[in-house]
Amino acid sequence: MLAVIKTGGKQYLVSPGDKIKVEKLSADEGKEVIFDRILLLEKNKKIEIGAPFVKGVKVIGKVLMQGKSKKVIVFKYKPKTRYKKKKGHRQPFTEVEIISIK
Repeated sequence: MLAVIKTGGKQYLVSPGDKIKVEKLSADEGKEVIFDRILLLEKNKKIEIGAPFVKGVKVIGKVLMQGKSKKVIVFKYKPKTRYKKKKGHRQPFTEVEIISIK
């Protein structure tokens, strides 16, 4: 069983047992999260496509951890003008384990 879910402006192909990193969710570690914006569902070799979402389907996940990704350096430089700026960014994420698709 497969499903395509939409969260945080991105789409993820998931099946039960998968671990995915999504944009930060406001849920504590160990709590369940319900994704109800399902774009596509594949069950028993039958594909159901939503317009825009499949009705009556939910994906249930469990929050494993909240964290930050590796630091990305943003460096701006313009030659001959003594202009340079260095900035770092760490994107927050939530790691979710998919439990079931109902």
